Amino acid sequence: MEIKFEKTSAVAAELTIEMEKADYQERVEKALKNYRKKAAMPGFRPGQVPLSLLKKRFGGEVTAEEVQKLLSEKLYGYLREEKIDMLGDPLASEKQQAVDFEAEKLVFIFDIALAPQFDAKLTAKDKIPYYTIEITDEMVDSQVKAYTQRGGHYDKVDTFQEGDMTKGHIAQLDEQGNILEGGIQKEDAVILPGYFKNDDQKKKFEGVQANTVLTFNPAQAYENSAIELSTLLGITKEEAENVRGDFSYQITEITRWMPAELNQEFFDSVFGEGAVKSEEEFRARVKEQLQEQFAEDSEFRFLIDVREYLEKRIGDLEWPDELLKRIMRANNPDKEESYVEENYAGSIKELLWHLIKEQLADQTGIKVEQADVLETAKAQTRAQFAQYGMGNVPDELITKYASEQLQKKEQAEALVARTVEHKLREALKPIVKLQQKTVSLEAFNKLFEKK
Repeated sequence: MEIKFEKTSAVAAELTIEMEKADYQERVEKALKNYRKKAAMPGFRPGQVPLSLLKKRFGGEVTAEEVQKLLSEKLYGYLREEKIDMLGDPLASEKQQAVDFEAEKLVFIFDIALAPQFDAKLTAKDKIPYYTIEITDEMVDSQVKAYTQRGGHYDKVDTFQEGDMTKGHIAQLDEQGNILEGGIQKEDAVILPGYFKNDDQKKKFEGVQANTVLTFNPAQAYENSAIELSTLLGITKEEAENVRGDFSYQITEITRWMPAELNQEFFDSVFGEGAVKSEEEFRARVKEQLQEQFAEDSEFRFLIDVREYLEKRIGDLEWPDELLKRIMRANNPDKEESYVEENYAGSIKELLWHLIKEQLADQTGIKVEQADVLETAKAQTRAQFAQYGMGNVPDELITKYASEQLQKKEQAEALVARTVEHKLREALKPIVKLQQKTVSLEAFNKLFEKK
């Protein structure tokens, strides 16, 4: 067997494998003998079919299968041993001719896309900005308000004000303003005037007292939305299409959402029993939470800046465009030809970043274990619970939810990628020179606006 590797450009090569019968004949004989042990043909007992007959019937098929196995072993073995920095998989060359498995010599030709050569290693001479978001009193106030809103409750009140919810008896009126006989009526109809789309109808509820009756037009209030009307009046959407007149509404109850009080019971519900004992301590813990949350954003931005810095330093590279487009077509057989042209530039940008990360991972020696990925999943799960004001979820429940994420292929792959990037950030910060910058949240967000 002979293997030839020849570069056809700086980023492309041609690999040729020539086989003679002696290279694969023994494998074919062995495969046929194994096949014979279980082969069953009319007139012969199982395992007693003559080998010559099996060769005649199945020799070509078995030969093709064994040659393919041997070809794959030698092809990828050569690429590994020679450390060929390849992009994608080898492609059958357009020079490849049909293979005759009866021939004395078999020739296989592959096109190989090679990665462009560049240096992405970082040192203390490389300056990368690192942004810390300033946590202001206003941000803490907003987060405390969000917690108290989530932990609040409804209280009955006597007088309506914006944002309140009402309950009462609603009844359809005739043109003279009297209750329409046989018309639409509903007990305990719930209305939130704040959701009305018509300001004139909203005003009719301003300052009204419980146990009073007012007249309003639901169709105008909801701009003739059949869905809203059917929900309010307890009728079908088809019936709601014809509702246009006034209704009376006898308000039996007004309720108001009251934020939770900053007391010990509330502190315990957010951070766990006894973890916080005063409003001052509560605000301090909230500030810590925000710092942790935005620290993750800072880390995320740091790696973006590393990427942009290296992409600029590396500059334009030569890519095996034709081969890479062929690979994209092969990997997306169900897509139109235009798909490759429309997405090629973006895929090259992501491919470069992938190659950069590989070099940085080699430089820093990072490795990703299953336990690392689980920790990433747990951190993500904690953050999700925290968004809903659940800051004291037991670790066993966090682990359960995190483990479930890892059972889903797409989520698991995304978590692996996040873990790699997290480890890269931690490994690179001590290497490069960090240009520390404290900025407002608004200024930080502007960093992500397209230039």
